Amino acid sequence: QVQLVESGGGLVQAGNSLRLSCVVSRRTGSTLAMGWFRQAPGRERELVAAISWGGVQKYYADSVKGRFTISRDHAKNTMYLQMNRLKPEDTAVYYCAARANSGLITRERLYDHWGQGTQVTDSS
Repeated sequence: QVQLVESGGGLVQAGNSLRLSCVVSRRTGSTLAMGWFRQAPGRERELVAAISWGGVQKYYADSVKGRFTISRDHAKNTMYLQMNRLKPEDTAVYYCAARANSGLITRERLYDHWGQGTQVTDSS
């Protein structure tokens, strides 16, 4: 069983930064591929970034390339999403997701563990 808990969301002015965290709890030491998704009001959920178990393979949506950085710290069982130069269109609920796998997963339907989400809102 895998549990994911996001934190770090909040109100932020456009142009500023925010770091999201996703703490992973699980009974076994299985390798996990992970990703960050977001869902804005009236829109479908979309993949923002993904990372392989080893952290070497990474994927970014075009809309966040050069602004967002995904990373993970195995010692802390935590995945991060550093979001810089935020834009109003980044306003959304952000979810972390995981699947027992060592590679890079970019297809939403392949993820089978999800967090509850954390809200990021532009306050401009």
